[in-house]
Amino acid sequence: MSYDSIRLASASPRRSLLLRQIGVAHAVAAVDVDETRLPPETPAEHVLRLARAKARAGACADLPVLAADTAVALGGELFGKPVDEADAVRILGALAGRCHEVFTAVAVECPGRVSTALSVSRVWFRPITADECRRYWATGEPAGKAGGYAIQGFAAVFVERLEGSYSGVMGLPLYETAALLDGAGVRRWSTSP
Repeated sequence: MSYDSIRLASASPRRSLLLRQIGVAHAVAAVDVDETRLPPETPAEHVLRLARAKARAGACADLPVLAADTAVALGGELFGKPVDEADAVRILGALAGRCHEVFTAVAVECPGRVSTALSVSRVWFRPITADECRRYWATGEPAGKAGGYAIQGFAAVFVERLEGSYSGVMGLPLYETAALLDGAGVRRWSTSP
C-alpha cells in the first residue's frame, strides 16, 4: 500500500517544516504523552520509548503516523526543556565549553506495526557566559527546546562543531525519517506539501 500523506503526531513547527523540506504532505495532530524518564533508561531507550508512545497515541486507521522525541545528554544526565530562565542558564552553563550528545528517535506507526530509527549527534559548544545565557533566554527561543537551545536559530553562534545530523539536532533526522517513510510506502514530492 502507498500513501500520499501522513499524520505528524507533534505540534512542533520545526518538525513540520522539516517534513515539508523533504516533500512529505502531512496533517498535524498534537499528542500528549508523559515524558518522564524511567529508571534505568539510557538516553537512547528513553527517546525510542517516547517516539513509539507518541506514534501510538496519534494512530489512525487510514494514514501512517510519524512521531519523534529528542533529548540532550551529557555525562548520563538528560537535559529537557527549561522550565524558566534559571533552569535555562543552568542547562546552557552545563553544556558550555563541552561536547554533548543529541538523541532523536523517530517512529512510524502503520496498522499493526511501529518502525523506529535513532539518530545520535555530538555537538561541541564554545564557552558561554551566564550573561549570554540570560540574553539568549530573553529572545524566547530556548523555551520548549530540549537542552534549552535551537541550533537553527540564535544558538548557532554557540556551536563550534557538529558530528552527526543537523536536522536530528533540530528534532527530526531527515535521512532516518525518509528511510522509515519509504518503508511505510509514503510518497515524497508527489503532492504539494
